[in-house]
Amino acid sequence: MTKSIGTAFYKSAVVLASAALLMAVYSCGGGDDKDEENQPPMENRMNFIQPIPKTVEVNAEKAALGRRLYHDKKLSGDDTVSCATCHVIATGGDDDRRTSVGIEEAVGPINAPTVLNSSFNFVQFWDGRAANLKEQALGPVTNPKEMGANWEDVIAKLGADQSYVDAFAKVYGENSITSDNVADAIAEFEKTLTTPDSKFDKWIQGDDDALSADEVKGYRTFVSTGCVTCHTGVNVGGQMYQKMSAKYFEERGTEITDADLGRFNVTHNESDRHLFKVPSLRNVELTMPYFHDGSVDSIEQAVFKMARYQLSKELSPEDIRLIVLFLKSLTGRIPQIDAD
Repeated sequence: MTKSIGTAFYKSAVVLASAALLMAVYSCGGGDDKDEENQPPMENRMNFIQPIPKTVEVNAEKAALGRRLYHDKKLSGDDTVSCATCHVIATGGDDDRRTSVGIEEAVGPINAPTVLNSSFNFVQFWDGRAANLKEQALGPVTNPKEMGANWEDVIAKLGADQSYVDAFAKVYGENSITSDNVADAIAEFEKTLTTPDSKFDKWIQGDDDALSADEVKGYRTFVSTGCVTCHTGVNVGGQMYQKMSAKYFEERGTEITDADLGRFNVTHNESDRHLFKVPSLRNVELTMPYFHDGSVDSIEQAVFKMARYQLSKELSPEDIRLIVLFLKSLTGRIPQIDAD
């Protein structure tokens, strides 16, 4: 067993054990309508999901430089693509495409994950090939289907702009326009892209009126169905790897692609085939289409398929409706970012 799978199974076992306890607490009360609407005890509300911090610690000067770089098309080979092209902050941190389109209309192989709250993920990319945001920021610049540049040219373009020369000198010192510092600044900016103050976060912090009775029922259903096996923590995901069910690929009806191999592409361990980082469910109503292949267009179908393929459960339309209501309560305050 690989370390990655072992870690995932260990975390799953811990969560499942906790889930059984919380399910017992949530289900007590006889099941009539009045008891069903009772609020769970406060001490249980953060068992699985914790609120997004309202503030984050960042280097403000680095973040300001990173914000500019994030939106600058000079980082691409032909000055047509920026980080913001595939990760549109205002609309959910992704691009609403099945797979992204990069330089010269090159079609990428995989669905772009949201950049929002990405600092809370334990690794970056679907296959976890980047350990942190800084490593992640280095990759797309030289990817031929994304930004299609090389660092020597990018550094030359930035160095020809005196405002960048001055900004890098202020933050990193003289002659400091390097790929490492570009990635460092972008990563610092991305740390600021959090979405606090969702209805659900207000509820787990004690505001009983933040959620409707059906939204609370939706969370109970999310727990009792077993979704919290994988979707837990501050980011409601992003904390472990899990395998996509073989049944999913069988019933999808299309050929297996390299992107479908997941973490296997990084480790080349057979046990990592179809293993992916569990995605965050924060702001999930804004980030369709869903799954690594972008094959599902509706949040309802995503819930149905995940229960079917990952948990071997067939959810009723009412269960799906309630879970979707809960998931929509995870939408937080989207950052308002100026490109300049």
